[in-house]
Amino acid sequence: MTSPTPPQAPSPALGWLLAVPALFGTLISLVLPTVQTVWLSLQRGGVLRESTYVGFANYGKLLGDGEFWRAAWFTLSLVAMPSLVAVVVAPLLAVALDRAGTWPRRAGRILLSLAIVTFSPVGVAAAWMRGLAPDAPGLAGLAEGLRDPATAPGTLRLIVAAGTFGVVCALAVMAFLPALRAGSVPQGISGASRGGVAPAMLVVGVVVAIATVAVGLQTFSFGLVLTRGGPERSTETLAGLEYDSAFRMAEFGPGASVATLTGVILGVLGIVATVVVAASRLSVTLTPRTAPEPGASVPTPPTAPAGVPTTPAAGPTAPGAAPVAAPAVGPVVAAGRGGGAVGMAVGIVALVVFLAVALVCTWPWIDGVLASPASAAGSLRSQVNTWVPAIGGAVVSVGVAYLAALGIGGLRPLGRGSEWLLLVFAPWLFVGTGPLGVANWQNMRNMGLIDSFLALFPPLLVSVPALLVLTLLCKGLAERTDKDFFGGVFLPSLPMAGILAGAVALVNAQDLLWPLLVAQKPTLYTAPVAQMAQLGSFSAAKPDVGAATPLLVVAVALIAVVAAQLLYLDRLAITTNGSRARTATA
Repeated sequence: MTSPTPPQAPSPALGWLLAVPALFGTLISLVLPTVQTVWLSLQRGGVLRESTYVGFANYGKLLGDGEFWRAAWFTLSLVAMPSLVAVVVAPLLAVALDRAGTWPRRAGRILLSLAIVTFSPVGVAAAWMRGLAPDAPGLAGLAEGLRDPATAPGTLRLIVAAGTFGVVCALAVMAFLPALRAGSVPQGISGASRGGVAPAMLVVGVVVAIATVAVGLQTFSFGLVLTRGGPERSTETLAGLEYDSAFRMAEFGPGASVATLTGVILGVLGIVATVVVAASRLSVTLTPRTAPEPGASVPTPPTAPAGVPTTPAAGPTAPGAAPVAAPAVGPVVAAGRGGGAVGMAVGIVALVVFLAVALVCTWPWIDGVLASPASAAGSLRSQVNTWVPAIGGAVVSVGVAYLAALGIGGLRPLGRGSEWLLLVFAPWLFVGTGPLGVANWQNMRNMGLIDSFLALFPPLLVSVPALLVLTLLCKGLAERTDKDFFGGVFLPSLPMAGILAGAVALVNAQDLLWPLLVAQKPTLYTAPVAQMAQLGSFSAAKPDVGAATPLLVVAVALIAVVAAQLLYLDRLAITTNGSRARTATA
């Protein structure tokens, strides 16, 4: 009787081929606009007059008069409290939920998902704008401090911290929970030795902290809606400074200079995060559906009476041979991990505290949604303008990233160190539409697409964050030895590609900057742009706070996210090879 022939793995050359679309998309939509932005920063002029080369004069003026440093310092100050939430509050909540057991953890995932699908920066800012009215309700009255240059910076920091508390905490908890399952990954899941929980939590914490700072450096919606950089430029952010220079004053050179300096910072942060991930050999994998849950007790086999020989669980042995104990199967380390009733109580209390704080912080938005009148901002036309380009852009950018992830993480063209190929994309890991906005707007104008529906589609052809996550997942799945590439890597990773496409679609739909730049006709307004226009109109008595988060969209997104959380995301485990795996509890 012959043993079955193991399935032959695809050639690593296929990995290079699958990465070609992402490389091409990166060149077209990231590298070339970056070079174009740098070139524009060396010129003066723009839309209203001819551009002339001036060398580094724009940088000298920008850095010399302190304008950039003032905006950079204030932008960083906006990130301080959200960063504390991400690296202090979120891991504590994640640990409490992890120790609480299955149903509190899953209940927490569902409640945290609600904070993600309902978050709209323009909607939250519009709700706080109601605090400037004479009859401002409750906590929203804090916005009154935005009128005074002395109190406006501190007030805006508090509003940003309150408005982003739920979504920042939720996203960070979603990152930390899989890291807490590092010690529960069975050794049979992957051939490489697994690191423990502490290294995985440390690496995830570093990446979360870097990502929070990087995203915060591109803050635009809150500042534009609430203060427009004032009063007396006391609340100017880097993104607002770029927008004012390039588009309000029609000077591409100074605006591109701000974009370039911001891009350099983001590029360094992206490279550092990628190096941390690659050096720690971070990977993501799926735990078996039948695996014991963390915190679950593992039944102890009955003890045989004295003098009675023990029957080996591994099956019969040869006559006269010593009984051989059966090898442990599954995540034996789960035993003793939970805190029992105490752990469950702590987890529930932590979740209740989070909900109470989140409810207080989001109450101005909730109250604004309940009091919002129906308006054109929430019309069917604006929803089509919002969601069709958002979903289309997400499918393209994540789809291209998924192909590259299958090639780099699944087929491993460079062997064990294939994830270092991510350094090619790393400078744009955290770059959004802002730093490349001047160059992309000029490209759209040159193609005659300004004020067209096609221009509403996001200009980024590759989602680099999705590429990073999917590569780590495909890497973890590829380490399995019991299945072929199609069944062991492609099929298990496909749901994650769909989940990330949905996440990118939500981000695209809530973006204010890009549709604000390319659509001046009211018939092309997206919901955030329509909300912004409504706030600037003297005819609107109350802003339509819920226009960007209509009930139908929230319901569909919530159902999809809850299903993803319970059926897929709750099975993810983040592992490293930085330390010894946790041993089983006797």
